[in-house]
Amino acid sequence: MIWNTIAIYIILINIITFIIRWIDKRKSIKHKRRISEKQLLTFSALWWFIGAVIWMTIRHHKTIKWKFLWKFWLIVFVWFVFLALIYYFLYR
Repeated sequence: MIWNTIAIYIILINIITFIIRWIDKRKSIKHKRRISEKQLLTFSALWWFIGAVIWMTIRHHKTIKWKFLWKFWLIVFVWFVFLALIYYFLYR
């Protein structure tokens, strides 16, 4: 039961992250005020980054700005370490 809830949460947060990045890209194209990098990074850090990575891969959005990228990939690294530790302690 708990794993189903976690899976649903992961899917939803990734969809939300994907949509937020889509909105930011649309605002960029129309030269309107954009979503802050802090908010984009926060959604990536909340639970997953898959939606963000997919969007970055498909649309090449936020793939040049190093100030943003190193923070984003640090979040990805921290999540992999966190998941590895969970796996280690649950299944050893």
